[in-house]
Amino acid sequence: MLIGELAALAGVSTRMLRYYDQQGLLASQRSSNGYRRYDETDLRAVRQIRTLVENGFALEETRPFVDCLRAGYASADVCAASQEAYVRKLADLDDGIDRLQRTRADLAARLAAAAQVQCGAPACEASLTS
Repeated sequence: MLIGELAALAGVSTRMLRYYDQQGLLASQRSSNGYRRYDETDLRAVRQIRTLVENGFALEETRPFVDCLRAGYASADVCAASQEAYVRKLADLDDGIDRLQRTRADLAARLAAAAQVQCGAPACEASLTS
């Protein structure tokens, strides 16, 4: 299929496909007239890339999944490198959640302390936190 067909089927721009191609994530073949030609594996790769990016993966982090598809697997998730990428991403998310929870607890404590100083009474603080 040509780049315009792939773009329409995958729901991305031709510019995005050219970028993926430049990054080595797609393996277009050139026809005799110089047009890029793609196959079903490229379509599956683009869809996988988009899903992963929507889930917070950086473009480079999608490479193991694309490599898995290129190796002929029906799913990009079954290769060891893909599963390792999931483990790393989950660890990153857990770290981020922990950081956010600590930040939230710190801010809540600061607000409670500030409210108590401003109001001068625990009853006033209770009304601000409820």
